[in-house]
Amino acid sequence: MLLDAEGAAWRNATAWAQAGKTERTGAYVAPCWTVVVPFFNEERDLASTLESLAAQTVRFRLVLVDNGSLDASARVATDTCERLGLDHILLHQGLPGKINALHLGLEYVYTRFVATCDADTYYPADYLAQAQALLEKPGCVVAGAYFVAPKDGEAERRRESTAIRLAARFLPRQCHAGGAGQAFRTEALKAAGGFDARRWNFVLEDHEVIHRVMRHGTMAYADGFWCVPSDRERDRESIRWTLTERLVYSIAAPFAGDWFFYDFLAKRLRARRLTTERMRERAYQQLAGVVGEPAYSLR
Repeated sequence: MLLDAEGAAWRNATAWAQAGKTERTGAYVAPCWTVVVPFFNEERDLASTLESLAAQTVRFRLVLVDNGSLDASARVATDTCERLGLDHILLHQGLPGKINALHLGLEYVYTRFVATCDADTYYPADYLAQAQALLEKPGCVVAGAYFVAPKDGEAERRRESTAIRLAARFLPRQCHAGGAGQAFRTEALKAAGGFDARRWNFVLEDHEVIHRVMRHGTMAYADGFWCVPSDRERDRESIRWTLTERLVYSIAAPFAGDWFFYDFLAKRLRARRLTTERMRERAYQQLAGVVGEPAYSLR
């Protein structure tokens, strides 16, 4: 649902963009940011996330993607956006898996910058402004936020900030930030192929997409660019990579990233059946939709 006159103007601007036109309609000045928030069964935390986004110091368009929720997440999303006056659209993606939700969301992004945000994460009011300051640096195509625990104080935040910036200095061709804290130059993200299960249908898609995007430029981090994922328990079995895989990533990323992801890691994740929809598993819910075989032949 689109809200007010500005939202209606967005709809017009979207139609013009889809038609390949660049002229503006009316007096509407489009924001330079779009925020994409995929969600699946997030009725508990989604409102808080949207409230933190509503407090941003820069204007943005919000693309919400319901990935087949079985609870009241879609209603919570709509009610919260209407209450906060957020310029938003709600999409429905029936194919299970975050990568599919992000793929659909990216189709509705026409702004200069795009941020992918998780539905259970707090974003400080200057989050997008901090990301934009990084992305406006020459050659920077992706910005990475570090994670702060909900109860961390200033000392803990400083330690996390120092750790991620040191890691980026010594391992600059790796991704050091999770998908909840990534922001892109839209042109570079789309030129890299965006989010596409035909390219990568496994967990760790946040690292694989950065590998492709960094062919177009650099990734940057900053002391003031952070977010706070929720501290809820996650009782699904591990979806993380092994120590061996991390070590090989560190060695291969600068010169053999394609080999690492598409020849080495993909085979190992497939053997463990760690396809993208496995990130949705919890003991108290069932997967929705049909789970197919992973495909990752395109690069």
